Amino acid sequence: MSEHFWLTDEQMERLRPFFPKSRGKPRVDDRRVLSGIIYIKKAGLRWKDAPAVYGRPKTLYNRFVRWSRMGVFARIFVELAQPGPDGDVIMIDSTHIKAHRTAASLSNGGRARAIARTKGGLNSKLHMLCDALGRPLTFFLSPGQMSDAKGALVLMDALPPARTLLGDKGYDADWFRDGLADKGTIACIPARHGRKNPARHDRKLYKQRHRIENLFARLEDWRRIATRYDRCGELFLSAICITATVMFWL
Repeated sequence: MSEHFWLTDEQMERLRPFFPKSRGKPRVDDRRVLSGIIYIKKAGLRWKDAPAVYGRPKTLYNRFVRWSRMGVFARIFVELAQPGPDGDVIMIDSTHIKAHRTAASLSNGGRARAIARTKGGLNSKLHMLCDALGRPLTFFLSPGQMSDAKGALVLMDALPPARTLLGDKGYDADWFRDGLADKGTIACIPARHGRKNPARHDRKLYKQRHRIENLFARLEDWRRIATRYDRCGELFLSAICITATVMFWL
């Protein structure tokens, strides 16, 4: 990456209301530190390799960890990620994220760190809801072996009001279709092979589902998202919140 990333004045104005108040000694410049954190996540650098223009690497790392544990980055995403005028259609999908050995080396039971062994090795799985424009609305991280159906169960209560939900065959379950119907949402989901009395779906509308695939592809352009280096699941989720906010909601 040849150019350094810097948050604009407009972006800082939107983010500043979410920053915790500085107590005692004034903290290091928020724009410089946050820009450095974003640059590291995008370029895939180790913290100690952060360009000097962003200040001390330890300051960047400490701010990222402290604000992640305070839920600052999660609150920013939740408040800014709101469906637009095309909110009548939402989409659901998931993707595997390869865990680097530095993230998997201290894995403890899979659940706390959301890392588990699959056929592809040690992975986490990102379950995502997005709007009709392919912008992320909510998500969660699970161990790699969790099925799409179980992921849908976790996200069910977080589904925003929508006319139609698009999903692939992994979400073809009667309980999920019934749950959507109870919410007044039509399921546009192809039937799994061999299903008795398979449900029909709108093939033309279903073609729009490529937008959530594009969403995953754009997120994984950020190297520390495409490969998970963070041991702690909470820190990795914060990295995804930062990425999704900067790319889609600022």
